[in-house]
Amino acid sequence: MKIAILSCFYPYRGGISQFNTYLLRELSKRHNVKGFNFTRQYPALLFPGKTQYVAKDDDAVSTQSEAVLDTANPFSYLSAAKKIARWEPDVLITRYWMSYFAPSLGSVGRRVKSLVAKQMQKKGKSSPFKNIAIMDNVIPHERRFFDTPFTKYYIKGQDGIVTLSGAVERELKELSPISRVKTIPHPIYNCFGEREDTLTARRHIGIIGSDREIMSKKVLLFFGLIREYKGLDILLKALPLLDDSYIAVVAGEPYGSFAKYQEIIDSPEFAPCKQRLLLNLNYIPDGEVKHYFSAADVSVLPYRSATQSGISSISWNFDVPLITTPVGDLVESVAKAGTGIVTEEITPHSLAKAIEDFFAQNNKERYIYNISSLKQRLSWEGFALQLEEFITELGE
Repeated sequence: MKIAILSCFYPYRGGISQFNTYLLRELSKRHNVKGFNFTRQYPALLFPGKTQYVAKDDDAVSTQSEAVLDTANPFSYLSAAKKIARWEPDVLITRYWMSYFAPSLGSVGRRVKSLVAKQMQKKGKSSPFKNIAIMDNVIPHERRFFDTPFTKYYIKGQDGIVTLSGAVERELKELSPISRVKTIPHPIYNCFGEREDTLTARRHIGIIGSDREIMSKKVLLFFGLIREYKGLDILLKALPLLDDSYIAVVAGEPYGSFAKYQEIIDSPEFAPCKQRLLLNLNYIPDGEVKHYFSAADVSVLPYRSATQSGISSISWNFDVPLITTPVGDLVESVAKAGTGIVTEEITPHSLAKAIEDFFAQNNKERYIYNISSLKQRLSWEGFALQLEEFITELGE
């Protein structure tokens, strides 16, 4: 089977690019697969971070791809479709995580299907071509007026849709009843190296003191891009409710203003625990990720909304349990799977209580055991095989 994947690849940074790279590598073990990249992912004006690209000193995993699509230039849609169709794929996989990409990816997918069909017709053959979507979200967490119509446009051009969580599948069916949909859970990210010694990792990220003092701390990790729906303010307001044995480590680049969080940090209520907050407000390069998760006792996800989380899969890779709020499929993957604790409410007090319960109940070894079982199920090989089965079923 010839499989084209149109999305972001190296040198674009971030979880979507990493996911695409590992999916391409796994599918390539059994199929002829080619990555088609963006010439421009976002216009600079619309990108809320510092850069869209991997830094020169980052050891991010790279893969070969052909840059064909400027998502902001409709004139490139046709040229991109022609380049992909010329390769004559049987399948075009596109990744969808926000409605901004609907016009470009939706248009290219439709055009590739038409062009491939014409090429096969000239050869006297029928076209087996299928458009397949992998959807991280249906409607973005931070909503805009055009989200629904744009998403519907994209969906209508797909022959089959893979969602990464049951929550996304439910949203999808509410928006547009689609029979050709399959949920395949997000695989575990295993591209950030091996877990290292906890003391070494804690010193590396800036926790100071004697060996005994450092190891006595209860380290809470908030990791990844800082966006409104991820609820960093909830964690910051919870920290003063916890005693001096707790340290909160925040590692990730703000997407938008950090002012509201800085206001909490500078408030009189927060003053007594200011020394228990460690901030690194930069995008964390792949080579540094292991230090943060190796240093942590628990990963804290105080989300206001969520479907699934790439951060959870990184946490599991390093055997780090989770404390999360009751949103999306995180309830099932954390509470029901026994990989951590889910708060009762999305409030600072409820989060603080869950954090105290996590350490008081002393269930970390049980959580790690359950994470080990989860890691065996959520492999890249398993994801790719289920995807291949779904594609085959669409052709029957």
